[in-house]
Amino acid sequence: MRAAHTVDQVRAAEAPLLAGLPPGALMQRAVYGLLGHAARRLDRQVYGRRVVVLAGGGDNGGDALWTGARLAARGARVDALAPGGTHQEGTAALLAAGGRLHRVVAPGEAGLAGDGGPRVLPDERVAALLAGADLVLDGLLGIGGRPGLRGAHARLAELAPPERTIAVDVPSGVDADTGAAPGTAVRAALTVTFGTYKRGLLLGPGATHTGELALVDIGLDLPVPDLTALDDADVAALLPAPGPGDTKYTRGVLGLVGGSDRYPGAIVLATGGALRGGAGYLRVVAEARAAEHVCRAHPEAVVTVIEPGDAAGMLDAGRVQAWALGPGVVPGPEARRLLDALVATDLPLLLDAGGLDLFAEAFAAGFSTRTAGVGVGFTTTSRIADLPADVPADLPDRLRRSGRDPGLRRSGRDPGLRRSGRDPVADPAGTPGFGAGVGHTATGGEDGGGRGGGGGASAGRKVLARRGAPVVLTPHEGEFTRLTTTALGWDADDTGRQLATDRLGTVRQAAAALGATVLLKGNRTLIVEPGGAARVNTTGTPWLGSAGTGDVLTGLAGSLLAAGLGALDAVSVAAHLHGLAGQLAPRPLSAADLPALLPAAVARVLASTAAHRPSL
Repeated sequence: MRAAHTVDQVRAAEAPLLAGLPPGALMQRAVYGLLGHAARRLDRQVYGRRVVVLAGGGDNGGDALWTGARLAARGARVDALAPGGTHQEGTAALLAAGGRLHRVVAPGEAGLAGDGGPRVLPDERVAALLAGADLVLDGLLGIGGRPGLRGAHARLAELAPPERTIAVDVPSGVDADTGAAPGTAVRAALTVTFGTYKRGLLLGPGATHTGELALVDIGLDLPVPDLTALDDADVAALLPAPGPGDTKYTRGVLGLVGGSDRYPGAIVLATGGALRGGAGYLRVVAEARAAEHVCRAHPEAVVTVIEPGDAAGMLDAGRVQAWALGPGVVPGPEARRLLDALVATDLPLLLDAGGLDLFAEAFAAGFSTRTAGVGVGFTTTSRIADLPADVPADLPDRLRRSGRDPGLRRSGRDPGLRRSGRDPVADPAGTPGFGAGVGHTATGGEDGGGRGGGGGASAGRKVLARRGAPVVLTPHEGEFTRLTTTALGWDADDTGRQLATDRLGTVRQAAAALGATVLLKGNRTLIVEPGGAARVNTTGTPWLGSAGTGDVLTGLAGSLLAAGLGALDAVSVAAHLHGLAGQLAPRPLSAADLPALLPAAVARVLASTAAHRPSL
């Protein structure tokens, strides 16, 4: 597992080493590691190669200059380009080894250095040096640098060839904490970072500037990481695997709710993902047209057909260990009944697509049926037994007791609509983990989250806090903005700006305010728990930006929840496998390609630990 820390955490960890080691010793640890990576980029053929150092005035510039000096001592031609002052000891070492130092200014700026310093190199000569370089070391700015470069710094970043550039600790122009990179920033083929991964190397735009990422251990004693990223071995260790005594029921049962006459295909894609997620049994609840599509595409799924808004019929589909709602759902009063009934259970609940809009409205109303005018479950003024007139009187009992599954059927209100079943197996009595609980009464309270939201939002948080299981929300950026605007009262334009400048901080704030685990899809998908624990997913491809791919992720993540993983682990593993499947898919990919590629993605992560696993 890769652990990332904030700049403040890194500074605090460096302080005792800087105080206890001889001057320059910590820098030499970094230089030793950087030199090894630079030599490998040159195929260990250093003699006669052309190396350019982009030298800033801080310790990163010192790291780059010292590394340039070591390469020069091995016979490389090394030119350092400096837009300002440089690290004194590193500069002396470079010049002593035969390297050259040149001053650089932006086109149109003053052309001579004062105080006998190096002469300014003309812009065309700077461009020629960088174009002809076998290797460029970017040491302009370090972890304390502000994002966005100007003047000569920006000019050097524009001219540096990305495919031959190594960034020292962090690409210059990238915010080491947030990953923000407004304006111009260096793009590197490799970033060699010291002590720990910096958050900005894994997040947002920063990740696109980083290239390959290598970590050099310099002996820091670090605190609990602020952000983590799973690797293949971590995912392999978390994947649910059946034991000799397991059955389809003990492996977990997912209830997947979605589909509509308007969007019948989304639930088919979600079903494909769910069947590859590790749960042993899948119950799909859908309206008639969508249900027919699921039956044709996935005969192994057990399908219950309901009329729009039939919450009782949904719950009567049978016992499950987690619910997922949203793919193909059209928000409205009928769908709101389904959402409220699922929130009223004490089972893990994953919401996506149309389910997110339903959740936002319900959350803002404090899950109050009187405020909403529809739904079942929570109310700020009455007990769950005081249900609206259109809700069956025995619904609380249905929430508590087990259900039988006669296969593909309509809800039990009209026996004439019942269809023949393919799987008449009833749930085993007393199987641990099955069943549904009843929700709790919510009352008003103080607002939280720091950016708005009224009493309904406070009540909504209390409702979710009293559930016996987590709620997981999986929006893309547009859905996230709508969600936080409706549920929390955030300003949509401000949210867009905050996501651009501090994506992780914004999602953390939303997860805490909502009391739910939030997975924000994107180039680097983020998963954040209400308490702030956060992961970033580093697999995937821009080709996954295609309609329907999120539906596959919903089914996959829901299945992992039903199989017993906690919310953070389930959605982190799902995002990792989903991204790998995208990487394996043909180009251009279609969402329908992904379910069939998930076994190959699982095989890849299992192969990462196969060599260390004892044979059976």
